Amino acid sequence: MRKSDRSTVSGYFLAGRWMTWLPVGASVFASNIGSEHFIGLAGSGASSGISVAAFEINALLILQLCGWVFLPVFIASKVNTLPGYISKRFGGTRIQTYLAVLSMLLYIFTKISVNLFSGAIFIQQTIGWNLYLSIVILLAVTSICTITGGLTAVMFTETAQALIMILGAGTVSVMGLIEIGGFGNLYSKYMQAVPSKVPPNMTQCAQPKNDSFLMLRSLSDHDLPWLGFLMGQTPASIWYWCADQMMVQRLLAAKSLSHAQGGALLAGYLKVLPLFLIVIPGMISRILYTEEVACVDPEVCMAYCNSLSCTNTAYPRLVLGLMPSPLKGLLMSVMLAALMSDLSSIFNSSSTLFTCDVWPRFRKRASQVELMIVGRAFVLVMIAISIAWVPIIQEMQNGQLYLYIQDAASNLAPPIAAVYIMAVIFKRVNEPGAFWSLMIGLLIGLTRMIVTLFYMEPSCGQEDLRPAVVKIHYMYFAIFLFWVTVAICIVISLFTEAPKDYLLVRTTYWTRFDDSIRVDETEEEEKKKKETNGTTGVNGNHIEGLSIEPELKKPQHSLLRRFATWFCGIKSTASESADDDDKAATSHETLANISSIEQNPK
Repeated sequence: MRKSDRSTVSGYFLAGRWMTWLPVGASVFASNIGSEHFIGLAGSGASSGISVAAFEINALLILQLCGWVFLPVFIASKVNTLPGYISKRFGGTRIQTYLAVLSMLLYIFTKISVNLFSGAIFIQQTIGWNLYLSIVILLAVTSICTITGGLTAVMFTETAQALIMILGAGTVSVMGLIEIGGFGNLYSKYMQAVPSKVPPNMTQCAQPKNDSFLMLRSLSDHDLPWLGFLMGQTPASIWYWCADQMMVQRLLAAKSLSHAQGGALLAGYLKVLPLFLIVIPGMISRILYTEEVACVDPEVCMAYCNSLSCTNTAYPRLVLGLMPSPLKGLLMSVMLAALMSDLSSIFNSSSTLFTCDVWPRFRKRASQVELMIVGRAFVLVMIAISIAWVPIIQEMQNGQLYLYIQDAASNLAPPIAAVYIMAVIFKRVNEPGAFWSLMIGLLIGLTRMIVTLFYMEPSCGQEDLRPAVVKIHYMYFAIFLFWVTVAICIVISLFTEAPKDYLLVRTTYWTRFDDSIRVDETEEEEKKKKETNGTTGVNGNHIEGLSIEPELKKPQHSLLRRFATWFCGIKSTASESADDDDKAATSHETLANISSIEQNPK
């Protein structure tokens, strides 16, 4: 709070754009690894083996695609948000507003409520608190950190939390392997981890899968069909790592393209770790606590974890059963660090999207103070909506929380990934093509999502009476949705007018080094100069019909108001506003410097 500039858009939402590669990479990793990983990845490891770790290896590669293809374009185009890039690339604001709103909905469906649910599960297992009481306390602590500190505080906190997570989770992994007699015993003991009480119709459900130690599996596999993963999951991953504000915002906060790419490399190396720090400990938990973690009898599971499947309790059960008392406290810190880093990232990014891409549609001349207040207030709105979604998550994916996230994303993310890829790579794609392909993709994706919610997947051992179209694996559906969006985008673009030349300046991979002057940027700068000259005098005093107050007559606000403005980093007096204008000017200079993507080969 003390060191960060929290009173300007660039300072609060992009950390002043002076971060180096180490906090950038650590922050990307920490903001990705949330409590849903410790609960969901470990739960999937306990349930079906190592296949879920393929998502992490995929992310390692997609991160580099972002760093070397997408990021140079985003930086060269001088944008603060990714919907803002789309507005520069295509012109107009309807796609920008739509993508900002859809991104916030995706945060609610796939991130915030899942994090709250998984974090509450951990607290429920360790302390015994009520699920919703746990959620409220977690939100209170996280929202205070986010609202007060901005992205600078979030990123430095995440850097520390990344170290805590790696050391703490590494300790659990090593102690778990020692407990089962070493890595060599993992396969044999996991394949024998079958609960003693198994109803007659659920014998197959209780057995570990024969392909538990394969990542990419047969075409018809329920968890990870290899073709569906490579062709269908990859577009969803491209959305998350290359076109999602939460991830890319950390890279945009870097002081140069080189530091941003260094952060992408560091985060990629760190993504190797979840297999060893989270998935394998989940499998060890099934070995050591088979009756509880691997239960399939509904009565046993309800008694233990108040759910039809208890695989999501694998990681907290391992911590509680294996760790001595001091280390239990350390691992609680690890879980809460993961939860808070993820939530604070989402809150900051959703606040950025709303403040920069949505609110200006309603208030074109909003002041810095207004934008800061709106950004912080919107965090509270996101919190309320997310809590309302938690009960639905409890009913989905039979306890495999991580697969619920991927399923939800596969319905909405492929069209976004398709449009960003087309925008960066193909110069002929225009605004009507991008917009209508997004609309049709959204209609198709929402239809499947609603049908999936209506026809819930039956628990293991129950007859599957769902329509055939609903049974199609979500990864195969993602392939269909991605290529339909690409085809529609190309066809409409070819049959409509080509984009104006100035829209392509520094907004595609092929024109990223173009030093031409954009017409829209020139107009925007002239407009800002006119507004500044028309409303402020030499010393920053407002002169358009307003009385110039002497410096000694500044209003004295109440102690409570002064505390609130300091706490949130909002400046309200004339002199402070002048300071903010100076800071804004400085941030524009900084932006001009880092928007150059020329790099020293060293």
